[in-house]
Amino acid sequence: MAEIQLKSVTKSFQSLEVIHGIDLTIKDGSFTVFVGPSGCGKSTLLRMMAGLEEVSGGEVHIDGARCDHLLPSARGMAMVFQSYALYPHMSVEQNLRFGLENQRLAKPEIAARVAKAADILQITHLLARRPNQLSGGQSQRVAIGRAIVKEPKAFLFDEPLSNLDAELRIKMRSELIALHQRLGSTMIYVTHDQVEAMTMADQIVVLNEGRIEQVGSPVELYAQPRNLFVAHFIGAPPMNTLQGRLRRLADGAAVELASGAVIPLPGRQFAFADGTKVTLGIRPEHAELGQGPFEVTATTTEVLGSGTIVHAKDSADNAFALALRGISRVKAGDKLSIRFPEHFVHLFDEAGETIGALPDWRGSYFN
Repeated sequence: MAEIQLKSVTKSFQSLEVIHGIDLTIKDGSFTVFVGPSGCGKSTLLRMMAGLEEVSGGEVHIDGARCDHLLPSARGMAMVFQSYALYPHMSVEQNLRFGLENQRLAKPEIAARVAKAADILQITHLLARRPNQLSGGQSQRVAIGRAIVKEPKAFLFDEPLSNLDAELRIKMRSELIALHQRLGSTMIYVTHDQVEAMTMADQIVVLNEGRIEQVGSPVELYAQPRNLFVAHFIGAPPMNTLQGRLRRLADGAAVELASGAVIPLPGRQFAFADGTKVTLGIRPEHAELGQGPFEVTATTTEVLGSGTIVHAKDSADNAFALALRGISRVKAGDKLSIRFPEHFVHLFDEAGETIGALPDWRGSYFN
């Protein structure tokens, strides 16, 4: 296990800088997920930690010792790639043994490590098979097994589940979580899928254009996004956002939306002038049907069985989504009145930064 620190890390390809001064601490034994849109620098950052890409500036430390000058083999990390990259002419057992044999470990030690990894991943019965005799999930287990036998300080996963179908991805997510609990090792996982990030991580690092937007637990990022980018990226369906202006009232404040609806926020205090432009955000699962100040017209519905996603538009033609429990009778063309519970309302300034957050948000989000 290992604590990993990035200190002012940058990466440039000729004159193009793609990683801009990253400072980050990954705690020993944590499961940290890098998440963000394609091209944000997730995989590049992971490859620099592994030593597969040179660091243009800054430092990488493992357990307090600087390692960015070391070869990948000397860093004590094991990487699992999106492609399984198994040797097709070798059996599963030979694939697992290969790296250890190159390290010239003793045969009894190799046999013990292979047997332990196969038992952890429940692939002992597959050891004699070739890769073309394996399913996608089995191949992924073997690829993870090659990392486990190295007994690394940290595991680095670069979108390892993206080639699997939806059902198998869900199963493999659970298996990786269980693997982390059994091994207690530091794991860093790259994905563009925020659902994977929310379900797997102790710590999520949201990246955008080579910069860190926010670091925190899944609940913290969901309940207290630092800015509009994080608010949109974390959560499915994404947060609804509506343009408006702050109105100062005797008993607090309100937001007047572009549609003319006024959303009261009596518990909020702001140091902004009346009429300040803001963006109001509320997640689809927190907006409530009922007698409220905001009205929309349903356009389409997605019936998921356990819930229904209603897509709608307000009088200013802004898109709005509701996530309702169970199978809803709402249909296209229905007029809906919406309430915004104040403790679930997010506000952002013109720069997209969060303002006026409620201090007791934990009491609202935890059952």
